[in-house]
Amino acid sequence: MTTIALPRPAIPSGHIRSSSPRPLAPNLSLDHINSSAACPIPIPNKHLPVCPPGPAPAEKPDTPPQSPPSKELSLQPRSLLHPPDKYKAQLLGTSTVYEIGAAEVAAALDHIAGQPLPDPSQVFPWFHGLHPCNHIQQAFFIARRRNLRKTPKCLRGITIVKAGGDLSCSRLKGAIAPEEFLLQDLAGAVFREVDPKEGFSVRNFQIQAAKSAMVSDILVYGEDEFEVQRLARDCAAAQQSWRETHEEKGHELLRYNTFVCTSPFEEFEEKCPEIVATDSRGQMTGNVMDFFYQERLEMCTMTKASEIDHNVWLGPTPDSSIDPALLGSDEQFDILIECSDLGRLNPASLQAIAENTTDDHPVYLDFPSSGSIMPPTWSQAEADGILETCRWLYNLSHGILPSTPQTQENDAEGDSPMPFSSPPPTRTRERKILIHCTDGYTESTLLGLAYFTYATGLPVPTAWLDLHVSKGRNFFAYPSDVALLTTIAPRLLSESPTHAEKSLSDITELAKDEPEWIKNMDGSLPSRVTDYMYLGNLGHANNPDLLRQMGIRQILSVGETAVWKDGELSRWGKDNVMVVQRVQDNGVDPLTEEFERCLAFIDRGKANGTATLVHCRVGVSRSATICIAEVMRSLGLSFPRAYCFVRARRLNVIIQPHLRFSYELLKWEEKLRRDTHQEGRFRRELEWPDIAREVAAMNKPYAR
Repeated sequence: MTTIALPRPAIPSGHIRSSSPRPLAPNLSLDHINSSAACPIPIPNKHLPVCPPGPAPAEKPDTPPQSPPSKELSLQPRSLLHPPDKYKAQLLGTSTVYEIGAAEVAAALDHIAGQPLPDPSQVFPWFHGLHPCNHIQQAFFIARRRNLRKTPKCLRGITIVKAGGDLSCSRLKGAIAPEEFLLQDLAGAVFREVDPKEGFSVRNFQIQAAKSAMVSDILVYGEDEFEVQRLARDCAAAQQSWRETHEEKGHELLRYNTFVCTSPFEEFEEKCPEIVATDSRGQMTGNVMDFFYQERLEMCTMTKASEIDHNVWLGPTPDSSIDPALLGSDEQFDILIECSDLGRLNPASLQAIAENTTDDHPVYLDFPSSGSIMPPTWSQAEADGILETCRWLYNLSHGILPSTPQTQENDAEGDSPMPFSSPPPTRTRERKILIHCTDGYTESTLLGLAYFTYATGLPVPTAWLDLHVSKGRNFFAYPSDVALLTTIAPRLLSESPTHAEKSLSDITELAKDEPEWIKNMDGSLPSRVTDYMYLGNLGHANNPDLLRQMGIRQILSVGETAVWKDGELSRWGKDNVMVVQRVQDNGVDPLTEEFERCLAFIDRGKANGTATLVHCRVGVSRSATICIAEVMRSLGLSFPRAYCFVRARRLNVIIQPHLRFSYELLKWEEKLRRDTHQEGRFRRELEWPDIAREVAAMNKPYAR
């Protein structure tokens, strides 16, 4: 049976910083994108893939809600801010708030980072967002247990809010802007209604900070004392209004309080730098993890420059914000070719560099981005330009300056050409060349693959696989690039120095070589997360020939099952296939209880010297969750860092573990750190609302 690969819509790319003073839009949702596609084709740059939530929400849940948690799990959380007896009280209007200093803020944040989170069954589906008018969401989650609508009593967090809302400077760890959770007007202040009024979504990351503020003690700080006092009064009023709303419905709610920070920000910088994310000058301190920087670091680490052929390297655009020591490369290049949408074909520039043997300064050139030369509209001139570029790159990297072609002359009678011998090429200084783009693979694949084919003389499919397996380069090829390179492959191979002695018929046969695995490709290889674990989709799982070529001998199917030809399972070996059943991407089915079994299976493959493909349908939620859990365990990373680690390595699509899976991973971090600490202690690097807010900010540019 052949692989099923359906197209997906393209999502425009972009980039914003999580510390932007603009709050996240509360109506951002990632689940409303066309959910018909199963195994999407690559789209330039990062994009949000289709991620269907499983069976369509019906009148009753498809999966029964989890059993009520035990009494032990129902214990109310501890906080240094509750009760607030040791803090000085002051009256603001009709509300009582409490004063707190910088050292006490730091201590409270440190303390709460070591407190266990409630069991997922206690806080979901409340965290999903259950607006009373959203009948689809309500029917799916709470038709059988109406008490799930109630605000959980097991939550007590700390929400830090900066008066004025400018988060571009003087930002404390986890601080948010007032407008992200508060609705202020002349009539007073109330918590903003952030639960979506329509649609079905299990990825409402953008509402988590606001929902958490409703079940948190709120701490207000800022530079303007009057503004701080006014905001604190509004926060306290919103808490009181929220409490009264619950009492009117007969629902019990914990009492949460508002605190006013009396210390100037300079005191935080001087005495509590560990909780300062951005200093008073607007510079990131590095003391608090920043998701955008961490993803960029992981991307550069994954695609750090490496030599694919003699003196020709592939890698990311040199970034001054990343410490070269972290990337393990301090190479100095003579020629740097940036691949981008604005790039152009200009082999004449390379020829000029080769002919100018006296200039030793680095030269910066450009080249068209992968996917930008589209068949069948590309011209012969473009094909010539690609070939000429490869030829001059080879000459420059090998120190070859071809001799100028000579014109043949006739003999004295003028009726026959006189034979002559062409002078040998001149040897020149070898140049070190870097082919680069922002992330190290997206825009540079066309040139990298074309040159690798030309320099090695390998057919395009073999070169594609060899570049990934032997050279360790993580990349994908757009269908348009594959079509273009397949068309010009005879010329690339016939003019390759490797095949100088081969006949035209031999070259033609070589160019026609098309292995079975490439016929079933959806445009991408599985994503290498570690040397022994790949992350992919159902299309990858349905292509066992490809997996064998990549050194993958185990398959872990999470909630989905590959469909192979008769006899393939016997050839593969039943012990090398594991299926996790009855786990839909619906925000209800848990995965935590499967972690140990899945990771033991991955360990088995690692011990046997082989790799495991972890897949679900699209390869971004269920299977990504398992991969993150393994990275957390094997590399000792916190959930936020493991998330960025896997996100960077998923290449052309963005991983999307939904809210419950993400929360389970944060609990997994808690378990791992308890197990590795002698006294069972742990400390989260970031709290749930901070993580969710950052994920929403990272995904927002790609949602539509």
